[in-house]
Amino acid sequence: MGAPPAGRGRFARAIVTASALLSVLAIPAAPSAQGAEPARHSGSVPRTVVLDGPRLSLTKLKLQLGDRNLRRTVRDLTARADQWMDQGPWTVTDKDQVPPSGDKHDYFSQAPYWWPSRPKTDDNPYGCPYVQKDGQRNPDVDKMTDRPEVGKVFESAYELSLAWYYTGKRAYAEHAADILRTWFVTPVTRMNPSLNHAQFIPCMYDGRSIGIIDFSQGFTSLLDAAALLDTGAPGWSKSDHEGFRTWNKQFLDWLVNSDFGKEEGAAENNHGTFYDMQVAAIATAVGDRDRARQVLRDARTKRIDTQIAADGTQPQELERTRSFHYSTFNLVAYTRMAAIGKHVGVDLWHYTGPGGANLFKAVDILLPAATGAAPWPYPELDLRAYAASDIVHAAADAGDRKARAAVDKLQAPPGGDLWALRPAVEQLDSIAQG
Repeated sequence: MGAPPAGRGRFARAIVTASALLSVLAIPAAPSAQGAEPARHSGSVPRTVVLDGPRLSLTKLKLQLGDRNLRRTVRDLTARADQWMDQGPWTVTDKDQVPPSGDKHDYFSQAPYWWPSRPKTDDNPYGCPYVQKDGQRNPDVDKMTDRPEVGKVFESAYELSLAWYYTGKRAYAEHAADILRTWFVTPVTRMNPSLNHAQFIPCMYDGRSIGIIDFSQGFTSLLDAAALLDTGAPGWSKSDHEGFRTWNKQFLDWLVNSDFGKEEGAAENNHGTFYDMQVAAIATAVGDRDRARQVLRDARTKRIDTQIAADGTQPQELERTRSFHYSTFNLVAYTRMAAIGKHVGVDLWHYTGPGGANLFKAVDILLPAATGAAPWPYPELDLRAYAASDIVHAAADAGDRKARAAVDKLQAPPGGDLWALRPAVEQLDSIAQG
């Protein structure tokens, strides 16, 4: 038949590419004005809460068309996903300790920065009374398994779901579904949707409101993991979707109506920021978009104006012994809230308070230390420059020129920079919060 005329091959490939792009961008109908959540769907564009669903779809298309840089990043992602394949699922009921409620379905954790002041004896098994040592983690905390195990639930389900979404490997999706279902859906293994016994202190408190931060960024990533699975993942059924949605509605009700939830929402430091982030994310996930919008609008004056100074510093976080960590940590909540805002129509990135505070300034002040250009001038027990990596990426994407210029100079996080595949800020230098 002979060779095709010059240029016809390129033209044909362009048509295929354009057709694929149009198919990927066939975005399902948005929730109604009343905020009703759409049903579980099969399609390329996930209805994510923090992540940008259409952006993920375009990334997936570029990967399918052979983008070499993305292929390398996918190898980093699947290497992490592969490590989870022989781990889990985990359950909140599989712990030795019994919470004060007497119900092992209740989440139970210990405050990380509190230490015994006396030797442990038969009469005083905890070594009470406890004293606080800010930034110094008590290793006894990890003997209580709920917290480290729920951390594994968050991380594994997220990475496995992303790996399935980009590779189509069935085993990733099935294992992610099993992990989510076991911790949140199956009656005999599910966690009760509350945090009444989080961050207890022996001989002092059975639980504390600040324990809500145990679910901080990690749980909102899990909402996106479920949204990825909702696009038709094998092993994740309609009943799984409905069960997880019901759990989230119950957890949201506890967050906004319990005494602990109200107390955490009134906190004026990173605890309050993360509380707002959790409420806005879960409200968006279950279709209560009006609540999400209100939380994010209020955060402009309630959080940004009061927590960020005109020069971009966060005075309350600078008081900590881990001031770089806590400055980046608080910005994890802010930047994830800004991402949620894109879904519900609230712009946090371009808000500037009456005193001159804004998120861009808060990111820019991290840049010298994040790029190694200058030392961090405030107290820090263990500076990890890569902690700012995702935050700088997010600011750059939002239009910050200084951040954009700094991206190539950032220290890569352990396991590689996954921003191209999951452009939502994570806490990269994970330590227990208090």
